[in-house]
Formats: sequence, C-alpha cells, structure tokens
Amino acid sequence: MSTAPEEHTHSFQAEVRQLLDIVIHSLYTDKEIFVRELVSNASDALEKMRLKQLTEKEFFEPDRELGIEITVDEEAKTLTIADSGIGMNKDELVENLGTIAHSGTKAFLEKMKEGGSDADVIGQFGVGFYSAFMAADKVEVSTHSWEKDQAGHTWSSDGTTGYSIDDNADAKRGCSIIVHLKEDMEEFSQVSRIKSILEKYSNFVSFPIKLNDEHINKVDALWLKNKKEVTTEQYSEFYKFTAKAFDEPRFTMHFSADAPLAINALLFTPTENTEQFGMGQMEAGVSLYCKKVLIDAKPEKLLPEWLRFLRGVIDSEDLPLNISRESMQDSALVQKLNKMITKRYLKFLEKEAKDNPESYEDFYAKFSRFLKEGIATSYEHQEQLAGLLRFESSMQEKGELTNFAQYIDRIKDEQESIYYLTGMSRDAIESGPYLEAFKARGLEVCFFTEPVDQYVMEALPEFKGKKMVSADRAEIELDDVATEGEALSEKDSEKLIEFLEQELSARIEKVEASGRLVDSPVAALTPKDAPNAQMRAMMQSMGQDMPATKATLEINPRHEVMHGLHKLITSDEDTAKLIAQQLTDNALLAAGLLENPHQMAARMNELIGKLVK
Repeated sequence: MSTAPEEHTHSFQAEVRQLLDIVIHSLYTDKEIFVRELVSNASDALEKMRLKQLTEKEFFEPDRELGIEITVDEEAKTLTIADSGIGMNKDELVENLGTIAHSGTKAFLEKMKEGGSDADVIGQFGVGFYSAFMAADKVEVSTHSWEKDQAGHTWSSDGTTGYSIDDNADAKRGCSIIVHLKEDMEEFSQVSRIKSILEKYSNFVSFPIKLNDEHINKVDALWLKNKKEVTTEQYSEFYKFTAKAFDEPRFTMHFSADAPLAINALLFTPTENTEQFGMGQMEAGVSLYCKKVLIDAKPEKLLPEWLRFLRGVIDSEDLPLNISRESMQDSALVQKLNKMITKRYLKFLEKEAKDNPESYEDFYAKFSRFLKEGIATSYEHQEQLAGLLRFESSMQEKGELTNFAQYIDRIKDEQESIYYLTGMSRDAIESGPYLEAFKARGLEVCFFTEPVDQYVMEALPEFKGKKMVSADRAEIELDDVATEGEALSEKDSEKLIEFLEQELSARIEKVEASGRLVDSPVAALTPKDAPNAQMRAMMQSMGQDMPATKATLEINPRHEVMHGLHKLITSDEDTAKLIAQQLTDNALLAAGLLENPHQMAARMNELIGKLVK
C-alpha cells in the first residue's frame, strides 16, 4: 500500500495530543454532545459566510445556499455533517485543527493544570471539534475557502499521533466532516438517533438543517425576533411546543438586554399550576441556549427553584457553549443570569399587578405558593416578593384583597409596625380574641389564612422599613383606649392575678391585666420567640416534636366574667378554680396551644354539672 507523501503528513503538537486523549477518554459523559458541537461549528461558519456576503464582492460558489446537510450511512457506519459556510484554506486547516495557535489548546491545558474540570473549561477555548473523536476512529474534513483563488483540501486523522492534508479538487465551499464511527458508536449512523439529537439541541439554529434530505429545524427562534413582529398566535404555538403544554400562556415576557450580560429571553407563565392538582412538584422548565444551541433543557440552577413554574428560553451569547450541567451550579455567569432574570420577572409581575389587577389576582390565586416559597428561601428578593403578596385585612370588605404598600399608605404616621394574624379563615381570625384590641384602636391587621403563611411571615422581618409583627404576641404595647365597663380596682386585680397564677402555674408563664382586650375576658399570648399555632402544626406534620409553650394569660379587668370570678374566689373557691382552668382552656384553644382537649371536655362537663344542680 502506498503512503501519503511526507509533506502531506503532520504530527500533532504535544498539547493537541494531550487534549485529544482527554476528549476521547474523559471529557464528556454524554457522547451525543459531539453532534451538537459539530452542528454549532457549522452554524458559526455559516454566520461568518453571511457576513462576508455583506462585505465582499467575489466568492467561491456564489450561488450556493447557506445551510447544513447531514447524512448518515448505516452500512458504511458514517455520519457526515456538511455546511456551505466560510470554509478553510490549507494554512487555516493547520492552524485550527493541528496546532495551538487558534484552537485554544494551550490555554485549555493551562486551565486544566490550575484544577479546572475537563467539561467545565473546554467550551471556553473553542476546541469542541475534537469531541468528534469520542465517537470516531477516523475523521475527514473536506473544505474549500470562500476565497476564489484558494484550492480545496481534505484533512484526515485517527486522533492519535497526527493528521494528513491532501489536495481535493472536488471540495465544495464550506466544510464536510465525515465521522467514521467506532464499533460501539454505530448508533450515531441511525437516522432516528441523529434526528432526536438535532431536535434536542439544534432545533433553533438559524440556517436550515437537513438530515438525509429531511428538513429538521422548522421552528423559528422567536426569542431573537423583535416582539413587535411576533403575534399572540405565534407565542402560543411556541409555548406549547417548548413546554409540551396544552393550555395557553397566562403571561408572556419577551425581552433582550446587553448588560450586565447579553441575553435574549422568552418566558411564559402557564395558565394552570399543575402542583395544585396533586401532580407532583414541577421540574425546571426554562431551557438555556447559547447562540440558539441548547446547553441544557432543564437547568436546575438557572433560576431559583420557586420559579420552577416558568417555561421558555434564555439565550446568552456570553455563556460558554460547552458548559456542563455540573459546572452550571458554580458558574458565575449562570449566577448572574439567575439574579438578572429573577429581578426582571418580578418587575414584570409588579407591572402586571398595577396595570391588570384582576388578571394578576387570578394568577396569584393559583401561583401564590411559589412567591411565598421565594420569600422563605431567597432573602435578596424578599422585599420584591413581599410587595406581590395579596391578602384580606380588617379594614377591607370580605373577599377584597390588599397589599403591604396600600397598608402603609393607610397607617397612622407614628405606626412603626405592620400587624398581621394567621388563622384557618377570616372568620376564625375575626372571632378570636386578638383582633379586637387593634380594631378598637383603629389599627389595621392583615389576614393570612394558608397553612404556609405563618412560616412565610416568620421569614419576613420587615417591608419598606416597617417591622412585621404578629398581633397575638405578648410583647406588643398598645395605647390605652376608652372601653365600656368599670375595671376591677388595682387591689382586686392583684388578688385575682395572684389566684390565677397560683392555680395555673403549670400551664401559664404569667398572668397580666391589660387594656388590650375589649370583648373577650381572657387571651393567651404567644411569647416572642415561640412558634404560634400554625407554625407548630406545620412542624408537627413534618414529624418534628414541639416542646410545650407556656403562654402569657392576659385578663380583661373590665369584663363581667372577671368580676364574677373575683367574687367566687371568696364564696366558692372550688368553682373559681374550675372556671379559671376552663377560661385557660378556651384561651389556649383559640391560640392553638391546647395540648390535651380531652381534659377540657371533662372540665366542661364538671362545670355544667355544678350549674345544673
């Protein structure tokens, strides 16, 4: 067998051989990535050719259309990826595929020595072509430069020690890469396998891609278009295609930005929250692209987990094409994308809430759980998220929603806190003993009625400089207010408090007389650092043991029950003790702190027995 002339055979530089060894043996865990790499390179070459057509007058094969032709041959076990792009001359073949001058190999290897992972750094240096050797035992590149006075050549290598470059008079403009597949890589000579890879990674490449003459990429990359040029119907179709959804998008956010990162984004808020239907937690649904080439269909760290309901595409040309899923979590660029997109989406929701309040409230009814999850887990976005909360309050009609900004607009000048109560329902909150003191003083109280709300409010310390304070806390100090009824004297109050503290010492931290209560005789107030009823219930449902909480028992010295109880201390101490315990049961039950309701029922029966004798 004759050998190629010596001048046609070249040795790889040591760095290139080292790189090929890394690529072939350890670079990518998912071998199909090499198809994406080669198609991406072809797209770049076509883009460069399109620019040449705008600036130059003469070209080799001027009538050849821009596009990518992919051919698989199961019998020959080959995969061919051909483009009609800018092509290469002989010197460029040597520079780009055989030396460190243009491939970035040296920089890549230096980064490797610094401790970077293989998959993390390869995309930063444009050496993705070599990924073909993961699947190939031989690669041939036939190419002709766009320049008319250049000749065609074929570059060939088995990926070991070197390569050859030979003349090729039949080479067309662009590059035709023939991948001769290894025996265990024959799957990449199947049409169905390559088609699935192209639809996964290269569906939005600007230039037509044909696989064995079938046009593959038929969907436009809408995120790169001017939003004025895109119709509602196109958005709907794109949403259903990318999200594999059947509903219509509720909100569509389409924007581009140049700083701090160059991005194009098209994000959809679904109409329905499938988690409400018991279908399990949603997976991340915003795909990450670089120049229309898919990086990751479901990147977990691209957006915070509480935005997992979003669907769509984010494309950043600043992102290395080859960034791996593992390195996504640690990429400073991805973290910048996360913050940038999150803030942008929250501003979008703020605008929707202002311009279309009814539409926003419908969204809130179905997706509020995600916003509340964000408050509890994303400190940097807390205030924006808190501004998006909607709730009823003591100064709004039943069913009418308000927000913290409106609350602040209504409060008294000297008020430094935002007061709230959590409960099973508005009716339950309004029938409890805690609201009356605030209503009597004209203080508005926010109502939160979902089980998660207490956890969320505990995580939210303030809003616009106003502290968030639960209205059932013992440490709240309220101004005196005129109320009906004559209070017990100071001496009588002290006697009653002494009696109650002695009788209730095992259940109550302390007893206080206060002007807080208006219509209720007693109330159990939760200590500052203790979890309240809803928090306790949530933690217990998660299997966590909750230590008993001793509340402060606050009595209303103006209430007729307190007057009667004071008299019973002298006339019928046993009944007084029974009533004291029952009042405490009632107060602890209202506070959600009653540990043993069976004892309450027994005491109630004993008390009724005394009354009916």
